[in-house]
Amino acid sequence: MGCWQIGGSWGDVAEDAAMETLRAAADAGVTFFDTADVYGDGRSEKLLGRFLPDAPEGVFVATKMGRRADPHEAGAYTLDNFRAWNDRSRENLGVDTLDLVQLHCPPPAVLGTDAVYDALDTLVAEGRTRAYGVSVETVAEGLAAVARPNVASVQIILNPLRLKPVTEFLPAAAEAGVGVVVRVPLASGLLTGKIDENTTFAADDHRAFNRNGEAFDVGETFAGVPFPVGLQAARRLAEVAGDVPLAAFTLRWIVEQPGVSVVIPGARNPEQARANAAAAQLPAPTADQLEAVREVYRDLVAEHVHDRW
Repeated sequence: MGCWQIGGSWGDVAEDAAMETLRAAADAGVTFFDTADVYGDGRSEKLLGRFLPDAPEGVFVATKMGRRADPHEAGAYTLDNFRAWNDRSRENLGVDTLDLVQLHCPPPAVLGTDAVYDALDTLVAEGRTRAYGVSVETVAEGLAAVARPNVASVQIILNPLRLKPVTEFLPAAAEAGVGVVVRVPLASGLLTGKIDENTTFAADDHRAFNRNGEAFDVGETFAGVPFPVGLQAARRLAEVAGDVPLAAFTLRWIVEQPGVSVVIPGARNPEQARANAAAAQLPAPTADQLEAVREVYRDLVAEHVHDRW
């Protein structure tokens, strides 16, 4: 489960609803929860911290750091800042040691800086985190991260509207033994089949204020696909999915991609959390469906996203 939604920038989610959603996900078998120190300025981490004492055995929490830097630039990625950000996340989550901390879409120069990885190794040596990874925007950034020997995971956008990682990143990650965490799997809701031209979003929802990348990388909103194009592609993909809900088909399609370790769909209520988890039990897409997904991408989407990310 991705926990950005319960932190902020997706409209209001009350605390009680957030806690119910976390519990519903865990009850449905979800064991991997992904958050970040900037989701609601720590709200998402704190909600997870309330959830963890009663969580089932085996629950794993991944958080992120780096976006608190102001300005967000390569020079901010220092050991002192890492320790401060890490300490804050551990306090928010109520844990002594983080399961996984990920650099949160850092400036590209960070990924080529040896001192950054030395500092991350120090966090592990100090017992502040068990492992570290990187969340990236582009395939090139992902490839730079997997080349580093102690990077445990790379988080990247992958869905039927963002196919480049399938051929240009997943094989390299698998060869390096690096875990792949797939984010934005439903393209900010476009791939739920529940959004149309008349859908409106709250003013504090990034789908209202970041459509052109006004606040952060536009690739994080609707996977960078122009909204009208995304709607057209989603309708064709719904035909490919047939009798299966588009969101469930999409999640099952992602899990089927060789090299994917975990997918982190967000949820704003218990029903969404349970439906996301249930997608894992669906049959694998057929060869015809896999080719049809590629066809939709080639016909409608590739020109908008393939060369950018």
